[in-house]
Amino acid sequence: MSEISPSNPLNWSDASQLDVRLLGTVDFESAQFLQERLVYEVSGRVDRFGGLFLCEHPPLITVGRSGSRAHVLLEQKDLASRGLQVRWLNRGGGCLVHAPGQLAVYPVVPIKRLGLGLRDYRAALVGSVLDLCAELEIAAWLLDRNSGIVAGRGGAFAFVGAAVKRWIAYQGMFVNVNPLMQMQRLVSVTGGNVRATSLEALRARAIAMSTVRESLIRNLAPRLGYAEYQIFTGHPLLVRTRRVTNVYA
Repeated sequence: MSEISPSNPLNWSDASQLDVRLLGTVDFESAQFLQERLVYEVSGRVDRFGGLFLCEHPPLITVGRSGSRAHVLLEQKDLASRGLQVRWLNRGGGCLVHAPGQLAVYPVVPIKRLGLGLRDYRAALVGSVLDLCAELEIAAWLLDRNSGIVAGRGGAFAFVGAAVKRWIAYQGMFVNVNPLMQMQRLVSVTGGNVRATSLEALRARAIAMSTVRESLIRNLAPRLGYAEYQIFTGHPLLVRTRRVTNVYA
């Protein structure tokens, strides 16, 4: 591992490998800052180096390019009373609720240097979730090829919401492991056709977040073209904030 220095302020490895950062529960804005900073760093390199952030977020609603205000099933006064913020993002996918128990997976990788097109990249994300489900013996399939929604018998539980800037991918996907489902149903994630569910509900027994993280890292890295990866806890530039949200349904 290289040391932090003025020339390497983010402590990223010098080799063409994947650096994985386990951030725990972190506010959405801080995760966006880390991604934007890494997009800038990776865009200035010529090798295949990339990063992968895994975290959970406090309750928040985000709306991607396929979403609209109509997909938020609460009036503005109800959002305000709950302390729920809405963010509009330039990512794929629709409207999502983020909350503890949902794993956010944010690869920041140079897809062109990895030999991947946009479809290949989306397929790698979806494939890692299907690998996870196979290990957990959960029947799952790709419900919507364009949006990258993965479903099981009880509904949709994983959602791709990727973005690309100068052929550097960021944002990524979100997997409902064991969030409060009342929160997930405050939005229409697929235009009302499919309800949201979780891995734990599909498996009908508890699933540790650490198990899901480990599987996704192990399966996603080679699908993106990385033979090696390093795992770190936290990040030297991570700033945590506190915000109160009412989670009653």
